Amino acid sequence: MTSPGSRSAEDGRTVHARAGGTEWVAYVGPFTFPWGQPGSRRVLGIARSLAMAGHRVVIAGGEHRPLIAQLDAVEGPGSIQHLGVGELPAGRENPLVRSVQSLIWQGRRTVRWLESQPSPPSHVIVYGGYASYMFHLRPWCRRNGIPLIADVVEWYDPGHLRGGPLGPLRMSSELAMRHYYPKCDGVIAISSFLEDFYRHHGVRTIRVPPTLDVRQIRLDASVRAVKPGLTLVYFGNPGKKDLLATMVRAAGRLEREGAELEFRIHGPTRQQVQALLDGDAIPGNVNVAGRLPQHAVSQAVQAADFSVIVRRPERFAQAGFPTKFCESFANGTPVIANLTSDLRNHLRHAVEGIVADGDTMDAIVEALRAAVKLSPEQRLEMRRAARQEAINSFDYRRYAGDLAKFVNGLRR
Repeated sequence: MTSPGSRSAEDGRTVHARAGGTEWVAYVGPFTFPWGQPGSRRVLGIARSLAMAGHRVVIAGGEHRPLIAQLDAVEGPGSIQHLGVGELPAGRENPLVRSVQSLIWQGRRTVRWLESQPSPPSHVIVYGGYASYMFHLRPWCRRNGIPLIADVVEWYDPGHLRGGPLGPLRMSSELAMRHYYPKCDGVIAISSFLEDFYRHHGVRTIRVPPTLDVRQIRLDASVRAVKPGLTLVYFGNPGKKDLLATMVRAAGRLEREGAELEFRIHGPTRQQVQALLDGDAIPGNVNVAGRLPQHAVSQAVQAADFSVIVRRPERFAQAGFPTKFCESFANGTPVIANLTSDLRNHLRHAVEGIVADGDTMDAIVEALRAAVKLSPEQRLEMRRAARQEAINSFDYRRYAGDLAKFVNGLRR
């Protein structure tokens, strides 16, 4: 990625003009880019697919920088450029100002940026921002005859958002999901659950799971060596989605049974893991290793025999799709998980990993017992199968043609 430190703000506003003045797609939202959040990776994957099909994609994220930057090493005849339009609240602002900006003002700067362009985009894709972004973007797109596409990747349960079931964030989310997104010209849905919901409401919809550059990820040959014991890994922020406490307790039970098993946790602190256990001690075979820089994630995942994902089969889990599942497969690491969302389409028991028969402690313990019993040869075959499934289903190249056809079919 090149850095445009000496360029002016005016250059940033007219980023697409230097691409030859041809058609361009605006991809907007209150996310960081190209790294920093799960949403960053989602946007990058979709943008790469569109660029491979020949589209010029300009990503206007929520940060205040850069003014303009070109993403290097883009495969295909298209291009990806990105800039920040300052939609995300600054860290120095007080909580009240931050809340007002998130719930009411977000989207205004993006519309001003769109209006400042010498020619409008052919399409606008919006990721996140909920009702506030849609309130500002939808009228602008309608006035200018530009198709508006919502990239929808989650549907939070009432208690998952700050403020709870009656909080303003919940109201903004529900208003977007049930009112604004059904009125978009198209929806890119991350799961079958969301695909079915918006198609039922008459919206043209395409399903695209989390994607990444699978072929670019190089596998460490040393991890294929036969080694004693079993190593599990969890990476990310569990929040209220992942049942990390259940995973930890299951690992502890295997330790008491005498199994040679280590569970490595990257993301939460030891204090945060301890709090999840309601006063119980962290088992001796659980290694809370802390956060990892992005460039170190692949090595940590590949060093494990399995990654572990456990979620309750509630709406949030059915509507979303865990990015860490795709990343694990891309790194050739099988997954132990219960089946939520569309995981059943990619995870077969004893092929790409181990399927847990539910999200209970007993179900996870049985899955771990099954993993411990595997021979080194079986584990190696699972690694190969997981990697192949990632190439088949989660590489951004897989969706280039379908996404281009979908976007082009929405022209007004």
